[in-house]
Order: sequence, then structure tokens, then C-alpha cells
Amino acid sequence: MRAKLLRAGLRGLSTSQVRQVRAVRYGAADPDVARVYRELERDFGVLAPPIALHASSPDVLAASWLVLRETLLVPGAVPRERKEAVATAVSESNNCPFCVSMHSSMLIDLVGYRDGSIPEPAARAAAEWATANATPDGAAGHLVPFGVGEAPEMVGTAVLLQYLNRMVNIFLGELPLPPGAPAAAMPVVRRVLVWLIKSAERQGPRPGASLDLLPDAPLPEDLKWAEGNDAIAGAYARGAAAIEAAGRRSVADEVRALVLEHLARWDGRPVGVSRAWVEDAIAVLPADQRHAGRLALLTALASYQIDQPVLDRFRAGQPDDRSLVDLTSWSSLAAARRVGSWMRFRAEDALPPAARSTQD
Repeated sequence: MRAKLLRAGLRGLSTSQVRQVRAVRYGAADPDVARVYRELERDFGVLAPPIALHASSPDVLAASWLVLRETLLVPGAVPRERKEAVATAVSESNNCPFCVSMHSSMLIDLVGYRDGSIPEPAARAAAEWATANATPDGAAGHLVPFGVGEAPEMVGTAVLLQYLNRMVNIFLGELPLPPGAPAAAMPVVRRVLVWLIKSAERQGPRPGASLDLLPDAPLPEDLKWAEGNDAIAGAYARGAAAIEAAGRRSVADEVRALVLEHLARWDGRPVGVSRAWVEDAIAVLPADQRHAGRLALLTALASYQIDQPVLDRFRAGQPDDRSLVDLTSWSSLAAARRVGSWMRFRAEDALPPAARSTQD
């Protein structure tokens, strides 16, 4: 009862953190959004801003929730502390202070994470794997510290955070605090949020119970690492289809093609502090698509560089909230899937060629 009352009291503080779009309040949500909000509180413990920020586009909201629920929250083969270690490592590599704060708080509670050091060996190995797999070169020579049966949860968590980090960098602040709250409040906020999340975790969300939020869809080839876990595969298949549809709805074909072309050449490394590259890249687009192209490319490759003028220029041509969420979610998932495509999840895949030949 105490947790339920606290969750209700925090709803307004959660949605007030959303920037750039009009937040959908709990009491004003339409039935589809309201169902996701209820499930968030039930299974995650709180109306989490990184999911609530999608509410202007209900199908994209459902997609983000399905993937988070099945990979991070549903109990499976991988203990929660290893998933939180992966989530923290990915968020650190993507310069997402909000996500680092949230997931490191869980890690501190579970295994005593302090100052970048994880004392629990399996969780530490999971974090090192996630960091190495941020680039193809790093992935190629790094030990895979888990079995194939754990791959859907491990890769799924990493790809989820690759997606969420980009969205959070655009739509939320640096800390999980409502506007005007001092940073000094973070220790208390962390304790409350961790307590709520752990109280929800004890209830044990059932696998696949939310899949009917979206229609069934085939699993794309680049997401085949999810095979072996029907609920995670179903969540990613349905979520990817919904976000692809959002991209077709709100992002011009030329813009999507340009993003995919740049992602195909991307080596996973930061593009640098200058944004000159993006201005050169969008020069090939029709003039009326360049603001969308700039935002889409920065979302995929440098979300931490997106500032208010970039968003304002996009809004001049597409002022509605749904278009903004659609474009950024499509671009974020395209980048996340690109990273997932080179992640190593079989032990033999991570061995150098010479070592593989000695085992044949």
C-alpha cells in the first residue's frame, strides 16, 4: 500500500521531467497510453520518464515499453545485476548522465558499484563486454562472458540502452529530477526510486504478458540474436515494426536512406565535437528535408550534440509532437540495431581467426 501511494504521488514529478514535447499526464492519457502507464508502475515500480517521453506517439510508446519490460525486467537466465551492469556501461559510453545515474543506482544497491568499479566478477565481466562491443573492433577480440542461451537478455539489454540513451539525451535532463529540484536532492531520490523498483521486481513480471499491445511481426534478420527467447524476440519484432512504421509515417524516404547510409559506414566511435560533418552530409537532401536530416543524423550518431536550435529548425517544418518522437525514435533504433549487428554473443565469434583455426 505504501508503494502504491508513493507511485501515485510521483506521477506528476515523472511527467514534468519530459522536455521538447507536451507530456501526457497520467489522468489525461487515452486508453492505449493509460495501459502502458499502469503497466510501467506495476512492473517497473514508477512511471519512468524514459518511457513516458514517447507518449505523443502511442505505438512508439508501446514499442519502447515492450522491449524494456521483456529484456530488463522479466526474470530470466541473466541476474538483474548483470543487466544493470550492461545498462550502466552502455550509458557511460553514450554520454547519457540520466541513464548512468539510474542504472548505477541499481548497481550500487545490488552489488556495491562504486567509482566505476564493480566488485562482483560476473557483473564486471558483463560491463566489460558491453563496453568492448560498442565498436566492431572491440567486439571482435573480446571474450563473450555468457552462454548462447543468455544472449537475448544480454544483447537485448545493450541494444535497448543504445536506443534509450539517444532518446533520453534529447527529451530529459541530466539527472532524474523534476525542473527546479537541486542536484543535492539526488541521494534521497535515488533511494526512493531504487526502493520502488525493487518492490515491483519482487512481484516478478510474467514473460510476454504485454505483447498484445502491438500486432505480431516477423523478427528482422539483424535481430536474430533474440531467437531462443520467445518473449524478447516477440517484443523486438513488434517494437521494430512499430518504429519502422513511425519512420515511414513521419520521416522522408531520402532522410531515412541518408541515415542508413551513414550508419552502414559508422565504426561505433564518437564523431567528434564539430558538427561540420552533418552539414556536409545533409547538403545532398532537398532543401525542405535538411532540418529533418540534421536532427536524424545527430540523433543516430551524436545525440548529446543536439541543442535547441536543431530542434527548433525541425519544428518549423514539422511542428507536431508525434513527428518529433517518430523521427528521433526511428533514428535511435536504427543506430541501436547497427550496434547490435556487430555485438558478439557466441564464444567462438569473439576469438581471433588464428585461435579459431586451432579449435577446428
